[in-house]
Amino acid sequence: MKNTVAIIGRPNVGKSTLFNILAGSDISIVEDTPGVTRDRIYADVTWLDREFTLIDTGGIEADSKDIILSQMREQAEIAIDTADVIVFLTDVKQGLTDSDGKVADMLRKSGKPVVLAVNKVDNFEKFMPYVYEFYNLGIGDPVPVSATSKLGLGDLLDEVIKHFKDTSEEDNEDKEIPKIAVVGKPNVGKSSLINKFLGENRLIVSDIAGTTRDAVDAKVKVGENEYIFIDTAGLRRKSKIKENLERYSIIRTVTAVERADVVVMVIDAVSGVTEQDAKIAGIAHDRGKGVIIAVNKWDAVEKNDKTIYEYERNVRQILSFMPYAEIIFISALTGQRLGKLFDTIDAVIENQAMRIQTGVLNQIMAEAVMMQQPPSDKGKRLKLYYITQVAIKPPSFVIFVNDKELMHFSYTRYIENQIREAFGFKGTPLKFMIRERKENEN
Repeated sequence: MKNTVAIIGRPNVGKSTLFNILAGSDISIVEDTPGVTRDRIYADVTWLDREFTLIDTGGIEADSKDIILSQMREQAEIAIDTADVIVFLTDVKQGLTDSDGKVADMLRKSGKPVVLAVNKVDNFEKFMPYVYEFYNLGIGDPVPVSATSKLGLGDLLDEVIKHFKDTSEEDNEDKEIPKIAVVGKPNVGKSSLINKFLGENRLIVSDIAGTTRDAVDAKVKVGENEYIFIDTAGLRRKSKIKENLERYSIIRTVTAVERADVVVMVIDAVSGVTEQDAKIAGIAHDRGKGVIIAVNKWDAVEKNDKTIYEYERNVRQILSFMPYAEIIFISALTGQRLGKLFDTIDAVIENQAMRIQTGVLNQIMAEAVMMQQPPSDKGKRLKLYYITQVAIKPPSFVIFVNDKELMHFSYTRYIENQIREAFGFKGTPLKFMIRERKENEN
């Protein structure tokens, strides 16, 4: 599980510039998910072999001092709730302000590690006397940086990773228990679904102490199997601004999905699948998690013999980038098909950890190549030499070829479909890496 780092600060201190520079050069997203507009709220960043999720908590409109302070408080709350480490960005040219002081008080009380960065220090000799002023915030040594000139960023990241927790030290007791994140837009029935598991069916074994991310975890036992459910429903409703609430929702989703093995994405059957649902689903897809789409409130939909097929077709169309996702129609209110939901979770967990023997994989690939010749370009034909599975969660494969440029996305998808036809892999994405190998190499 990656650590999470959030950037907060006043307007025009350079938060977006810092975020984009850190995310831009080290961003580890291999390909954009087709059909999903990526909000640059979060990015995966690597520094000195330490991977972390970087969060931009949002812009502040400079309408008035009161609004600035209230929005900064909201930013700080998001950071305190979701981040392992907080970067508090200030501006040497604007100097120390009342707002900075009040937010520093909140951060100090939170007990979260804070790295204080003073931006726009593009000449250390000239600005260092002004940097010392920020010691008055009482939250540690200020780190001088210039996001625009890319100065001091290494020092800043060194300070950030010093505060990282060792994520391998999870409770051994809970390490093997699958973690299920229940995600979705507000008011689609996420809490009702978890309450149904915990309440009526009396499945609860014990509550797990609240995590640093303010998500509510509950351990649930069904038959012989145990699960840890991560509930992302508890959004603060202090914000009147819808966009900020939506941003908060997405940030909370990112941190919950990061911890999960399987993601249950809850959709409201009455209002249907939306663009916001696609954004949330894209987060799980990007992170290679097992995905189940639970269409809730199915009891409230008027149905005929075609309804379920038409509904599924519509969901598949909007979430076309994840054809592998399992879809199940449920009702948290009546308990309809909740048993089937647990069966589906078990199957997806199994598929995420499935390993295929190299010999079998190469046999499938050889048959696939015979049925559909690989593409060629300017007289050069793609040759596929060898395939092997290198990881699980998600199942990941390396294909060795003569020329990476010739391995089009569509042919990789074709090989994937042949593997899925043979082994199912329902509910889990598959990851393919293409490596070049010269013909005479062993």
